[in-house]
Formats: sequence, structure tokens, C-alpha cells
Amino acid sequence: MVRQRAYRAAVGGKHRGNSAVTTNGGVSNFRRLFITAAVLFGAGLFGPAAHAQAGPFAALAGRWAGSGTVTLDDGSTERIRCRATYAVGGPRMDLTLTCASESYKFDLRGDVVAEAGGAISGTWSEASRNVTGNLQGRGRDGSFQVVASGPGFNANISLVTHGNRQSITMRAENQFRGASITLSR
Repeated sequence: MVRQRAYRAAVGGKHRGNSAVTTNGGVSNFRRLFITAAVLFGAGLFGPAAHAQAGPFAALAGRWAGSGTVTLDDGSTERIRCRATYAVGGPRMDLTLTCASESYKFDLRGDVVAEAGGAISGTWSEASRNVTGNLQGRGRDGSFQVVASGPGFNANISLVTHGNRQSITMRAENQFRGASITLSR
């Protein structure tokens, strides 16, 4: 069906048996071929590939950047700049979130999978402190609530995505008290 529409678009909506008056058949044929190729290429990009991104993490896919604040264990706050990358493949997602201020930095990486009923599980690591742990939570449609736990660390993380804006809130019991981050793409 897509190819039939592409062909009709390339020949100006006319069926193969119709005659078209052209001044130069070679230029007209080249233009038809070019338009057909462009339509088929576009259909390939936006047709089945769009369905491949379907899943609970689809709204997060891509690169994000922004800023926020981090609250340190002494109660002080600092402005931070952040970058996030979400590599999404169906029910799985690899994530990277790197944030830094003048005196504080964290580099969070995770591997998450969505399970039946909106459950989410996975693993995480933070490179600058050399800690790892597990993620457990729930979510769908760009809104997630998870708990990141590991040896000596426990944090509640909320991630909400609306279009090209995303907010991340982390509340922890140690090392840092929390972070509030707003990202866009």
C-alpha cells in the first residue's frame, strides 16, 4: 500500500497506463524516480521504525541536557548541569545520567527492563564513588517511580517526561540528600 501511494505520488497521481505530456521524457522520468525514492525512503524511516520504539521507555529515547540543584549531606545546595542519554529497545533501556557542580559530580549508569503490569527492575552503577546496586519500581508512559538501593545507599527516584521536557527528582538517605533536575532535548 505504501509503495502504491509512493508510485502514485511520483507519477502525479496517474496510473501507469495514462499518458503524460512531457517536454523532455528523461528529465521527467528522473524527477519521478527521485520523488519515488524520497517517498519510499521516508516511509522506511517513519513507518515500521516508529513501531520499534514502542514500549514503556519510548518517550525517553535520545539525548537530554539541562540543569538543577543538588542538596548535599550538610544541607547546602549547589546548581548542577546534567546530560542524560537513554538507549531504548522495546522493554529494555540503558541510561546514562552525568551531573556536575563546582564541588560535586555523579555519573549514574543503569540497565532497566520493564516487566508485566508496569513493574521495572534493573541494575545501576555510579562511577565516581564506585558503587552499584539494584533498581525496583513501577511506571509507564514516561512516568516512573523507582528505588535505587545498594550497599550503604538508598534513594527514591521520580522521572516524569512530557514531550521534550523531563524532570528527575532524587531523594536519598546518605552522601547527598537529593537532586532536582529539569532536562530537555
